[in-house]
Amino acid sequence: MTSPLRVGVIGLGFMGRTHLAAYLRAARDGLPVRLCAVCDRGAGADWRERLGAAAGNLGTGNGVSRDELEGVRLFTDAAEMLATPAEQSGVDAVSICTYTDTHAPLAVAALRAGKHALVEKPVAVRAEGVQSVLEAARAAPGLRCVPAMCMRFWPGWDWVRERVRDGSLGRVRALALERMGAGPTWGAEFYRDEERCGGALVDLHVHDTDFLCWLFGPPREVTSVGSARHVTTLYRWGEPGANGVDARGAGLAAGAPVSAEGAWGLPQAAGFRMRFRVAFERAWAEFDLARERPLRVFGEDGAALEGAPTGAGEDGLSAYDLQVRHFVGLCLGREREARASIEDALIAARVLDAERESLRTACAVAVGV
Repeated sequence: MTSPLRVGVIGLGFMGRTHLAAYLRAARDGLPVRLCAVCDRGAGADWRERLGAAAGNLGTGNGVSRDELEGVRLFTDAAEMLATPAEQSGVDAVSICTYTDTHAPLAVAALRAGKHALVEKPVAVRAEGVQSVLEAARAAPGLRCVPAMCMRFWPGWDWVRERVRDGSLGRVRALALERMGAGPTWGAEFYRDEERCGGALVDLHVHDTDFLCWLFGPPREVTSVGSARHVTTLYRWGEPGANGVDARGAGLAAGAPVSAEGAWGLPQAAGFRMRFRVAFERAWAEFDLARERPLRVFGEDGAALEGAPTGAGEDGLSAYDLQVRHFVGLCLGREREARASIEDALIAARVLDAERESLRTACAVAVGV
């Protein structure tokens, strides 16, 4: 039998609690993983009660009881956690769920300490920060370092990737993504500082930028309008090849318009919007998180396409659950190929850097990938 992967979660805010709940659910379902430690500078003596009340939100589908946290060691310093020997609540792997400007330094420290790392997005505000993590990961070939690009696991979104790859519905003729909300209601001081968080451009819009790179590879050029708090970007992959297919964006029809809009600033009452619309040559698909069955797919005749998923997570597991289980499998050697890599995170960061420059200059900007 495989020894359980011993995991620690660094940062017990919104996403840290989500990772924690996903690890505990994986353990309940019989996966060889054990939550051994948590780290949070502001945790008090009642941290188990507070986590029991707060964890499991954001769609993980399960709560956390105080009993499940018995035996889990609390650290208030990440360096101490990473240096703790195995016989003293040491860990094999960590989830890094702190503020964005600490992600890269903590990931580098974890790798140098011999720990696998699941790093919340964005790995860094700018590409050079991601590059430092990539260099540390390359210097530790026996370890896994994975960016938490959860849209690659999101029900319905992974279906689009499969259709782009297998070509069963034809090429993509148009694709529009939308991700908008009121902005985080926690960490107000941090999220007001765009140098530290990157604004909605980096913290929110990164999901759609990464998803497009996952579908079609890195774009050749971007044109962005708006601001770091509300951005709309048009992506271009390349000139048409001899056969009429875009020479750089595999799966795209020549000249297909591809755009993404990301924003903070909606009223709280408006809720959170996560949508896409994609026109294939032989089908139309649309996703709206607000619907009970988020994904709808229609064939050429206008009828609902048989066999298409609903986007509702039919197996009861959220994207966060699937992401954590994939990470555990990678660390234990049960899975070989990471669905998202630090190289992927670097590509997305370089595209975002180009989008930021396009906002500044009001011009199209080539992507340096």
